[in-house]
Amino acid sequence: MEKTTTAMLAHAVTYVVLLFMSTQAAENVGVEETIGVNYGTVANNLPPPAQVAHFLLQSTIINRVRLFDANPEILKAFAHTGIAITVTVPNELIPQLTKISFSQQWLKTNIVPHIPATHIVRILIGNEVLSTANKLLIGNLVKSMRTLHTVLVRESLDRDIKVSTPHSLGILSSSSPPSTGKFRDGYDTHVLKPLLSFLRATGSPFMINPYPFFGYSDDTLDYALFRPNAGVFDEMTKRTYTNMLDGQLDAVFSALKLLDFTDVEIVIAETGWPSKGDPGQAGVDPESAAEYNRNLMQHVTSGVGTPLMPNKTFETYIFALFNEDSKPGPTCERNFGLFQPDMTPVYNVGILRRTAKANFPSYPTPVVAPVSPLPASKGKDWCLPKPGADEDALQKNIDYVCGFGVDCRPIQEGGECFVPNTVRAHAAYAMNAYYQATGRNGYDCDFDQTGAITNVDPSYGKCNY
Repeated sequence: MEKTTTAMLAHAVTYVVLLFMSTQAAENVGVEETIGVNYGTVANNLPPPAQVAHFLLQSTIINRVRLFDANPEILKAFAHTGIAITVTVPNELIPQLTKISFSQQWLKTNIVPHIPATHIVRILIGNEVLSTANKLLIGNLVKSMRTLHTVLVRESLDRDIKVSTPHSLGILSSSSPPSTGKFRDGYDTHVLKPLLSFLRATGSPFMINPYPFFGYSDDTLDYALFRPNAGVFDEMTKRTYTNMLDGQLDAVFSALKLLDFTDVEIVIAETGWPSKGDPGQAGVDPESAAEYNRNLMQHVTSGVGTPLMPNKTFETYIFALFNEDSKPGPTCERNFGLFQPDMTPVYNVGILRRTAKANFPSYPTPVVAPVSPLPASKGKDWCLPKPGADEDALQKNIDYVCGFGVDCRPIQEGGECFVPNTVRAHAAYAMNAYYQATGRNGYDCDFDQTGAITNVDPSYGKCNY
């Protein structure tokens, strides 16, 4: 049915508002719009979606979210936030999606009621379908993608909402060295070539789930975590790889090159590192998880790219937003989250806004417990500003720590540590309070390289650190 002029005007006004909100969000974030998060819900203790949406918008730099379904409550919660949403059609619906009538009804039920208020940008057909070895699903994958795209065209939504599907690295028959990357025989020409033709024609990305976590050994842990290492040399291309993620991405690129589809954009649909594993599992702890995700974000947004794809950034979705206590499998499967269900960070990875406030209306406050003054003891250490640290940077540290929820009353007027009333003195108290409250990990005293650890107690008078 042809839209009325009033309806079209309303749609246009809403679109402009959303565009403005997205632009504002990008300006506030201060980084390129490439970092997203996977919002999984296999848990029995997660906060309501409305609280999650508000938290992400107000307190984090995350402006892209990938869902593993099309949960209407979640889609409604993200309305008017400007956050870009990717939804997923479950694997079991793929055969039915090949029918125009079913795709129309699915779109009408799951997507249309939420747009344009909710900024839905992508629909994924299934998840790692080729790795299921289910011939019915695999045989209908491309056809279902084409059918849903046809329905989007009919609804004039194809420019705003793209159709794709994510793959595990299991689609490769060879990946090391990266130049030997090749898709598995049978899938390469019968499934992936027509799939890539569809992606190219519709301007949609090829989505991959690279996990260095599942490919590392004790000997390659530094290589997987982006730490300094000897690197891996590819004889064929004469390129040296300094991290495993680049090797995995370039193996996919090499496979695309064999089929002549290097112009199709690669998006990292999932990657992450767990903070807890089974006993004896090396490299599975909060420090390693924080290190991987922090280095990951810096790398994919740096514009450096990979040895075979230089000068590129990669749209990347970290797995996952929350720890999910109902997931089956080993311990690590339940501990990929950046946040606990009460929205306190599992570790500091740098995605909280420095202006994040402790008190958010209508849901539990993600507050670090106030620091109680402790007497100096053998082996105790403190976090203080480095000599010569810039005062503007130190003020930002104060704003971040006090906004995060650490008790900053001692450095407020009348408090035990208010005098001397200088930025450096107040930053010293705040930075140390944060360091003590978060477990006294070395990276919690980094503060963009303005902090340093000392074993000399800085307490004075009634001001107890």
